[in-house]
Amino acid sequence: MDLQWTPHVTVAAVIEHDQRFLLVEEDVEGLICYNQPAGHWEYGETLIEAVIRETLEESAFHFQPENLLGIYQWNHPQKTQLSYLRFAFTGQIIGKDKDRVLDQGILRTVWLDENDVRNKQAHFRSPQVMQCIQDYLKGLRYPLDLISALK
Repeated sequence: MDLQWTPHVTVAAVIEHDQRFLLVEEDVEGLICYNQPAGHWEYGETLIEAVIRETLEESAFHFQPENLLGIYQWNHPQKTQLSYLRFAFTGQIIGKDKDRVLDQGILRTVWLDENDVRNKQAHFRSPQVMQCIQDYLKGLRYPLDLISALK
């Protein structure tokens, strides 16, 4: 039987405020790691809707995407045929839901400056986290209208 391989499509929010980056500390299969607010793209939503939803679910912050930062492909080294295709967005926080319970597995949100980010990269969920921050710091930005959601 010929099975077709399918990547896991995810979205991520790269948010910087007062020279600090928003990350979430999460428990992934018993390991504590750091990631941007991120998650899987769900059927029926646009990529932009997905990053707004995932940011709220994982951080309780309301996110307004302003740019596409980049598209990142990563093959998990320990899990055969597990690949991620990440659409990363930049933008602004436009509020916080103070009473919101964070998604299961999310322990807390943290704001880290560039030095703290570099010191924690051994604990990142994937190399995509650091690559997104490096690209952000390089000034990479693409307009949101690069993405077309046809209905």
